[in-house]
Amino acid sequence: MEKERGRFIVMEGLDGSGKSTHVRSLAKRIREEEGRQVFATAEPTDTVVGGLIREALSGSIQRGPEELAALFLADRITHNVAARNGIEMYLQSGVDVVCDRYYYSSLAYQGMDSDLRWVTDMNLNCPAIRRPDMCIFLDLDTATCMEHIHKGRVHFEIFEDGETIERTRAQFQKVFAALGDGEHIFVVDAGREKDEVDEEIYSIVKNFSFDLSK
Repeated sequence: MEKERGRFIVMEGLDGSGKSTHVRSLAKRIREEEGRQVFATAEPTDTVVGGLIREALSGSIQRGPEELAALFLADRITHNVAARNGIEMYLQSGVDVVCDRYYYSSLAYQGMDSDLRWVTDMNLNCPAIRRPDMCIFLDLDTATCMEHIHKGRVHFEIFEDGETIERTRAQFQKVFAALGDGEHIFVVDAGREKDEVDEEIYSIVKNFSFDLSK
């Protein structure tokens, strides 16, 4: 009998919305309550291309939105197809993948200052980039995002200012509306206690009807 592939879940949100924390919590809960294997990952990756992206995000090297969009695309392709720690490898082995950021971030951040149709087309029409089974977006107001970012931080990334976060939040809403229901995007209010947010996230995953035939 052919082994059922793993579930591919993406966690999205603004900078400071708590994505990394909730990715870890969701992965832990899936392992403990369902007994499933889970691989938690993130973009940009730790590859050479991912390093180029992080340099740009830190502000140490200036790159335009088109160049960043292309770098993210290259990094995302490797993230999918890599023989070691690749998304597709884990999914085909029956392992669930929970990813901190995916192409929705490219559509929001780079699509905000470049041609959104171009950024969308090259991500959604690339045969090497798998569509997630579902996306959970952590929605949080700008002031709270900034409060979280400033806690214990000395250096900030190029998108981590109030005006940009506000613009990005609006862009995410525009992107989700354009993508439609087929992407299975769930918006979660991240402005509550962590345990309450974790509970809603897991409830969404637990009650979602995954189609693992493709």
